[in-house]
Order: sequence, then structure tokens, then C-alpha cells
Amino acid sequence: MKQPCIILTGPTAVGKTRLSLALSRAVKGSVISADSMQVYKGMDIGSAKIMPWEMEGIPHYLIDVLEPEEEFHVARFQEMARAAMREIYAVGRIPIITGGTGFYIQALLKNVDFSDSSGESPLRAELSRLAAEKGDGWLYRMLQERDPEAAAAIHPHNRKRVIRALEFCMETGQLMSAHNQRERQRESPYCYAYFVLNDDREKLYRQIDLRVDGMIRQGLVEEVRRLAGRGLTEENTSMKGLGYKELFPYLRGEISLEEAVRIIKRDTRHFAKRQLTWFRREPDVVWVNKPDFDYDEDRILKYILSVWQEKVREEDGK
Repeated sequence: MKQPCIILTGPTAVGKTRLSLALSRAVKGSVISADSMQVYKGMDIGSAKIMPWEMEGIPHYLIDVLEPEEEFHVARFQEMARAAMREIYAVGRIPIITGGTGFYIQALLKNVDFSDSSGESPLRAELSRLAAEKGDGWLYRMLQERDPEAAAAIHPHNRKRVIRALEFCMETGQLMSAHNQRERQRESPYCYAYFVLNDDREKLYRQIDLRVDGMIRQGLVEEVRRLAGRGLTEENTSMKGLGYKELFPYLRGEISLEEAVRIIKRDTRHFAKRQLTWFRREPDVVWVNKPDFDYDEDRILKYILSVWQEKVREEDGK
């Protein structure tokens, strides 16, 4: 039989963390973070990281395990998450993959092969040179022309993913979006249920704005200033996260704090929109729209558990 796991994802600020704790208690689960920023130490405020005293004794993995100077990418996530799952299964618990990075979740769930994506090819080096010379926007527009669907799922300033998509198109003559679609069709080695927690768009955007305001009050500027004092810049993978890269121009005196906050809110709303676009393309997704449950968390949890139990019964019957 396939090993069990539960996916709990959704756009940023929708309320995944609290629900993941309730779900973990209900199924004897352990949480694996599918977040590209919470993996880093010292990046607590901008990543909305769950703190140890908030975990309610539930084991959490891939949180606070790398230094901000280290690289973190989808292949490394996949490797670390697999190791975490082995530990979780060994003690008789169920992995609950929680976070909003859909590409990471797909890579783990469908066992995507990244063995041929390492190394620095001449084409990748040339695209990197062009990005440094002409800017991320120029490279992103090149991808929009070649593969608009792939571009729509990538942030314009995520240089590595833009370069990887262009590299794939230019080396294979195929579209990265078509490749991703094929990967979605791969059979998973797991018995899983894939839940996407969602909310009314305007309410979600208001929640994002409130979260950003709260981060500023909690000391996000000081957190980024401290990290910059370590020598980190926007070029570091860790500093490309929302709430971090936007504050560097402020720290250099190029824009006001008010403008930086406005940009963080705008970019976070755009990110949430891209997340939802990604999840809509994933097969077998179970949408959990909070207004349908009148925002009653007990009802939401009961529904998720009923879907999961049915999934397990189906697997047992095979």
C-alpha cells in the first residue's frame, strides 16, 4: 500500500498554520513546511514563521534549519522533505505538508526527477549574464513571449526560475508549461489528499494588508537591517522573499518606508493570485472555501477529515 500524506496549502495569509495544528492533532500528524523562507534561521517576522511555543508539541520539519547565506531550491526541498517523511513514518505518524509553494509540493508529491537540472550549463550562464546586464524584467519579457503560461506562474524577479524556464524551452524546443502539465499527470507514490484552503478574494487581500502592517509593527525593518548587516543582499536566495527584498531600497535611502510597505502589500497580493492560479491547474485538488463553512474552523476540520478518511478507505479497497 502507498504511504499516507496530507497536503494543506493555499494562498498566503489564508490561515493554513492554525488549521495545520488542528489537523495534526486529529490524525496524529507531523508538519513539513513547504515554504521557501521559513527554512531559514533568523527570518521569523517576514516569513510569518510559526514559533516553537506555538507548535503545541507537534513535530515540525524544515523550519529554522538553514543559514540565510545558504542556497535553498526545489531539489533541496524535495531531498530534505523525503528525509523528514522517512522519520515521520518511522514513528507511526502522518506527514502533513503545509505551505504555499505549489512547485515544491508538486515536486514532492509526484516524485519529480531533478537529476538533470544541476550544474551551470553555458546557456544558463549566458542567460544569467543577460539578466545581470539587462535586468530581470527584460529576461521575464523574453519568457512571456516564448511561454506566457509558464511566465504567469513565476514572479518576474525570481531570476532562477525564469532562467530555468527559458533554458528548458531553448534546450528542448518544448514549453516549460507543457512539461509542468505532464509532471502533474505523474502518479504519486503516496496515498494523499490535497486540500487548498481559500477565502473571498477581497477579504484575503485585506488580511494580507493587515499581516504586512503587523509585520512592520513587530520589527520587520529591524530584522532585515540585521540580516543586511551580515552582508546579505537582494542577490541571496533568502533575501528574495516577499517582505525582504522590498526593504533593501528603503534601507539604502532610495524610497520611503511608506512606499516600501505599499510595494510589499502589492507584491504579496500578486503572489497570492499566482498561487491560486497554480493550484487551479493541479489535479485532484479539494478546494476548501472558508465562506462555504461560515468561517467555522470546526466544520472545516470535520470536512477535511471526512475527505481524508474516504481517501484512505479507497486505498484500502484497492
